[in-house]
Amino acid sequence: MLIRVPVRGYAGFMRYAHTNVVAKDWRGLAQFYVDVFECRVKPPEREQSGEWLARGTGVPNASLAGVHLLLPGHGDAGPTLEVFGYGDTVERAPGKANRQGYGHLAFEVEDVQAVAEKVVAHGGSLEGAITRHPVDGVGMLTFVYVRDPEGNIVEIQSWDRG
Repeated sequence: MLIRVPVRGYAGFMRYAHTNVVAKDWRGLAQFYVDVFECRVKPPEREQSGEWLARGTGVPNASLAGVHLLLPGHGDAGPTLEVFGYGDTVERAPGKANRQGYGHLAFEVEDVQAVAEKVVAHGGSLEGAITRHPVDGVGMLTFVYVRDPEGNIVEIQSWDRG
């Protein structure tokens, strides 16, 4: 069932564009998502700096470099994963699955075990254990949370809707 909610005062186009991940090593992290999750680079690579970037991001003297990755299953015009490294990156403590704010990225795959093994082989790690659970009205979910090489949480999931 599609729920339509009117947006007052809005008249125009809207669609989801991208999710940004700030990386210590943007090239290495982008390659991880290409190798493990079959993302594809969407040229051009970005190198941006200047007053306009500082003003828009709120980061004084902002400079960044990175790339957009096309996500699997969405074609050349779909949303992207934007992997950027800033000239001055602020460190953070590793996130937890239940920390307030954005929690994780999720990829639906055919074989959760095989992709989890691929994550580990490419420098990531397991966060949880592979788990199967029925979801009423949807089907059987198989999933696990993992971490990419920079500690970001990614859910790997598979659905048996039969």
